[in-house]
Amino acid sequence: MTLDLPAAPPPDPATGPSLSDDWRAGGFALYVHWPFCAAKCPYCDFNSHVAASIDQPRWLAAYRAEIARLGRELPGRVLNSIFFGGGTPSLMAPETVAGVIEAARAAWPFANDIEITLEANPTSVETGRFRAYADGGVNRVSMGVQALNDDDLRRLGRMHSAAEARAAFDIARDCFARVSFDLIYARQDQDRAHWRRELSQALGMAVDHLSAYQLTIEPGTAFGARHAKGGLKGLPDDDLSADLYLDTQEICATAGMPAYEVSNHARPGAESRHNLVYWRQGDWAAVGPGAHGRLTLASGRWATEAHPAPGAWLDAVESRGHGDSRRELLDLSDRALEYLLMSMRLAEGMEIARYLAHGARLPRQRVEDLAGLGLVTLGPERLAATAAGRPVLNGILRELAE
Repeated sequence: MTLDLPAAPPPDPATGPSLSDDWRAGGFALYVHWPFCAAKCPYCDFNSHVAASIDQPRWLAAYRAEIARLGRELPGRVLNSIFFGGGTPSLMAPETVAGVIEAARAAWPFANDIEITLEANPTSVETGRFRAYADGGVNRVSMGVQALNDDDLRRLGRMHSAAEARAAFDIARDCFARVSFDLIYARQDQDRAHWRRELSQALGMAVDHLSAYQLTIEPGTAFGARHAKGGLKGLPDDDLSADLYLDTQEICATAGMPAYEVSNHARPGAESRHNLVYWRQGDWAAVGPGAHGRLTLASGRWATEAHPAPGAWLDAVESRGHGDSRRELLDLSDRALEYLLMSMRLAEGMEIARYLAHGARLPRQRVEDLAGLGLVTLGPERLAATAAGRPVLNGILRELAE
């Protein structure tokens, strides 16, 4: 097999005209991090904290100040999505959520079909609260269900039961047209028959979007410490984990919710617009403790990171006028690698011209070998992993990244 791979010389500096508008292919979004949870899950390595009391007016004032600052840096951008992540954003007062949305509207014009998502845990779902979120502008909810049986929920450290998860989902579905939820598989003592039954039940509940994540044991978590001491018995081996992944793809596709990204499934047109901004390498402003952003300015594309500790972030916003702990100018190779790693997670794959415009190249022989093995497809404009290639995506990326 011989593939016709175009060649492109490296562009001029990162500020050159070929890249200054590159973010537009992905769009522009706002990420808002709420760092508080009712309890810390043992598998979670996100920046989340348990607090006895929270001064929500103070937090809203800080969010407003950060959004206004970023609005002055990025004037005139059309905002495609807002995502409230955490932590547990459904612990935010509806007034806080509405105030953040108002601040974003003051900073940027909204797209006509803007997606505004709030993450929620079933234990914090109340009908009145959710209706207030909807009245404040939220139009999509993503729920952390994680499992549909009580034994596994207890093992995962979740505070809700399966019945409470179903009830919370019904409330969310009544309040919002778009509802997604998360499940975790490759759990302790989980076999394929059990997972196939559970996933089929979940798809019977699902509206238009489902995220299915393989349980990973991360250092620095309670599960990580327990695993290091020989605990967490019954975790599946690599072969069973791979089978569970393949079962997920088959069952979701049959139900009309194929994978559009490695871990995300949706009915056509219901893909998460916010996450597509990340995977298509758009720009996103990020506010809140530990939030990471990407901003294309006249000086180039910048990686931003906020102070991770909630108190330190609040103090920095109030005393220094911003919550950033780091800003780093990304060079062309950084930008190319990020685009490769993110875009190839999507079923649609990467736009070859965008990748080459960053001075990168595709290794012809390696692409031919991968295509010959049925792991990638190459068209005139795109390179993508196949369904057979996505389970071994990390190996494909190593081959392509040179």
